[in-house]
Amino acid sequence: MSMQTSTKLESQIRSQPDELSHLLTSDRARDQTVVAADRLKRSKRIWLVGTGTSHHAAILGAGMLQDAGRSAVAVSSMRFVVWAPIVGPDDAIILITHTGETAYALAARALATSAGLDVMMITKRGTPFPHAVETCPAETAETYTVSYTTALLVLAMIAKEMGADSITDDTLALVPGAVRNAVDAPGTESVRVPERTLVIAGAGPAAFTAREGALKLREGARVMAEGHDIEYLLHGSAVPLGHRDAVLGLTTPEADGFVGAVMAAAAAEGIPVSTLGEPEPLPMLLAQIPLTVRLQLLALRLAVERGQDPDTVITGNWANEGLWRLGRPDR
Repeated sequence: MSMQTSTKLESQIRSQPDELSHLLTSDRARDQTVVAADRLKRSKRIWLVGTGTSHHAAILGAGMLQDAGRSAVAVSSMRFVVWAPIVGPDDAIILITHTGETAYALAARALATSAGLDVMMITKRGTPFPHAVETCPAETAETYTVSYTTALLVLAMIAKEMGADSITDDTLALVPGAVRNAVDAPGTESVRVPERTLVIAGAGPAAFTAREGALKLREGARVMAEGHDIEYLLHGSAVPLGHRDAVLGLTTPEADGFVGAVMAAAAAEGIPVSTLGEPEPLPMLLAQIPLTVRLQLLALRLAVERGQDPDTVITGNWANEGLWRLGRPDR
């Protein structure tokens, strides 16, 4: 994939195969994931907590831990702090934060720690927090990519240590190559910006990849995009869509032909339709990693074509420091 201009986002996206390989071969990363898994094995229930992209990682990570037979629940950081779920002394918290600085993530950590819960973090390299599993260096682009896919791989490595059925050393070893293939051939070259809204929809785990992809498109390319569970799209969310919109259906995993059938209905309604699948033979949860990279590259291409800066996302009044400090435990 060639770009007319180089961005930090492009560099981050292209770094993913090597960063994922590093996690799988690093003694330090293996030791950290083994320790995390051993601690989690003692817990009755596991809460995965994160904000935005980290919440998407929490949701997929909960699925991985459920594959290991554990009770795992994903909640957003703000919900965990402000509308705290009922947690018990035998529960554990996995806090996911790219930067180690997100306000409500820090508040969630402080709340859980003060309650005496077992708290571990998945975060960037070099953070001072105890019981952390480190993923990758701090990102240079505000459209977070490599910190997301490495967090997913860390969660998969932990799930493997805890006995996940579909996640093994052999399937984990396939992930960096699958991501490299996604970088080389994204499969989204025909997708264009519609006049109004680009809708991404998928089934099962791909529904959350759809949300993550839409977030990257909004952040990086300033494209009006939405991510939907394909079932929700059929049950009302597709009603206002028309020829000025476009739908991208994620066919990994394909649930009983449901995605294809909804895409056919959309096309019959005059809505431009395209599909995207992950061709590598990966278990469906791991397949979301390269599938996400394909959507990251779509956001990068559209950002370049539209003359947008995908490296600096939060600007204007959205960058007000007071907004970003709301919820911090030290305010």
